[in-house]
Amino acid sequence: MKAVILAGGSGTRLFPLSRKKFPKQFLNLGDSESLFQKTVKRNLKALKDINDVIIITNNDYQFHVKNQLKDIFNNKLNLILEPVGRNTAPAIALAIKYAFEKLGVGENEILFVSPSDHLISPDDKFAEYIKEAEKLAKKGYIVTFGVNPTKPETGYGYIEAGDLAENAYKVKQFHEKPNLKTAQKYLMAGNYYWNSGMFAFSIETILEEFKKFVPEIYEKIENSSFEEVIKDFENMPDISIDYAVMEKTDKAVVLPLNIIWSDVGSWDSVYDVLDKDENQNVKIGNIIDIDTKNSLIMGEDRLIATIGVDSLMVIETSDAIVVAKKGQGQQIKNLVSLLKNNSQTKELTEFHKTVYRPWGSYTELEKGERYRIKKIVVNPGEQLSLQLHYHRSEHWIVVKGTAKVVLGDEKGNLKEFFIHENESTYVPKSTKHRLINPGKIPLELIEVQVGEYVEEDDIIRFNDKYKRV
Repeated sequence: MKAVILAGGSGTRLFPLSRKKFPKQFLNLGDSESLFQKTVKRNLKALKDINDVIIITNNDYQFHVKNQLKDIFNNKLNLILEPVGRNTAPAIALAIKYAFEKLGVGENEILFVSPSDHLISPDDKFAEYIKEAEKLAKKGYIVTFGVNPTKPETGYGYIEAGDLAENAYKVKQFHEKPNLKTAQKYLMAGNYYWNSGMFAFSIETILEEFKKFVPEIYEKIENSSFEEVIKDFENMPDISIDYAVMEKTDKAVVLPLNIIWSDVGSWDSVYDVLDKDENQNVKIGNIIDIDTKNSLIMGEDRLIATIGVDSLMVIETSDAIVVAKKGQGQQIKNLVSLLKNNSQTKELTEFHKTVYRPWGSYTELEKGERYRIKKIVVNPGEQLSLQLHYHRSEHWIVVKGTAKVVLGDEKGNLKEFFIHENESTYVPKSTKHRLINPGKIPLELIEVQVGEYVEEDDIIRFNDKYKRV
């Protein structure tokens, strides 16, 4: 069995913590591990080897994936980069093609497909459910995992179960997210389950259903190599596996999960799954609470003090604070839409103050009309591109580590030299330069940019280790 982990989603439902360029799956929610890392480790409990994990993401997120998994995978990462997002059905088809050509599997291979941004526990019990789903999939079923509902939730889709089939139930019908009255009816009926978005099937079975219901996907992977499918991926239909296959097939069964599960799709969901104190508060960060109850308070940089509040959600980052009444977490999508439609706030939905790059990260400390100050961290052995800027000069001051600097002279020749802690160098406008960390520890430096234009698009790359030229 192979596990296919979908890690390309770009949702901002947990703004201001999640942004388009740093989405939910890579967040740590009061823990030392991200949701993505938890997903990989959880799946490994049901698999034989790390080489049985296939991860699908995109170019923007590949370095998040690699950095978060470097201690697990080393150089054995099965990573597929989608050139464009085309929803879950094309992503699964691409994983099948990869498994055929790169891993040498046959059509009897079982695939377990899961998102990368869910919270599930306990891991051992979930591994048992995966093994049970594998047995069902070997018998020709397409298994979807349904979570036993604990409340009339309006934020999830539902699966209506029919007759018993082995240790699962035939899927009678899929239902979209209901209103409260309908959700209450589902809860009372007893045969409705939350749709977890996880599946298990044999490659042979899912290909038969692709051929029957979405021949435009089947033909592309049947008649092309993996590289050709990647090249033509933008012409794949934009359709989910639910719409493409699950709602049409007669082979679908739902396996009920009696465990803790959440798609962590809102701040209300975050509150529900995290540990609470004696006043039913979730507190993460530097928090002082007085007469505060039933609240979620998360801080990143600053002290947050609450007095006499009840059922409140406060989320603080270095560049934004969101305050909401509990139960209104779904309104975050409306907030993000407002921010996106305003040119002065649009960037907030894209990036944090800290922006991750393949070589490390930078954090904006301050920005003015003609200047910008950053803290730059370059990981050991990594390097920035050979580049120049037409509109700004840069001054680098090393705080920690050793920097190898490549700098052009007046004749255009490149020279190399080293600067160490508490040393600095100057990069004039229109001068080729490169920053390298040759050491064993992260290189940290302060960069002061000065010029008539200090935005990120004033960059000309000549050579780049990460193929961004």
